[in-house]
Amino acid sequence: MFSFLDHPFVGTAITIMAIIMASGMIVVRQRASKKPASIKKIMLPPLFMSTGALMFAFPYFRIEWILVLEAITVGLLFSIVLILTSKFEIYNQDIYLKPSKALGIVLIGLLVIRVAWKLAIGESISVGETSSMFYLLAFAMLVTWRIGMLVKFIKLKATLS
Repeated sequence: MFSFLDHPFVGTAITIMAIIMASGMIVVRQRASKKPASIKKIMLPPLFMSTGALMFAFPYFRIEWILVLEAITVGLLFSIVLILTSKFEIYNQDIYLKPSKALGIVLIGLLVIRVAWKLAIGESISVGETSSMFYLLAFAMLVTWRIGMLVKFIKLKATLS
């Protein structure tokens, strides 16, 4: 069954939106590094992103469990890079997240992988399935990374007390 979402224009538009969102995330992270970190600032992004799971209410975006596991596994692997490269520093009794180039590299890498993957198997997998897999990948990556950041933040904050 062909859906308007499978039209090539929609795939291109989604890719352009992904580029804009990745660029926006890089800018937001750079600005955030100029303000002290807090538990709230660390944990709110996964909460906000969790609303994207509403896409699974629509059958077009539902995928098989094996694809769910694949997407989450890749997301966890990417999060390891972010956890290892996320560093905090203390300045004037406040804790700041040091800017890391790894986030930009990971986001650009994911975008390149998504575009290459869509070009390679675009005819055999729908835009809905691709969107679902990349949402799950990004969400798994973000949640794991933020939990890792939270642990580092709490440990560093304990040294301030």
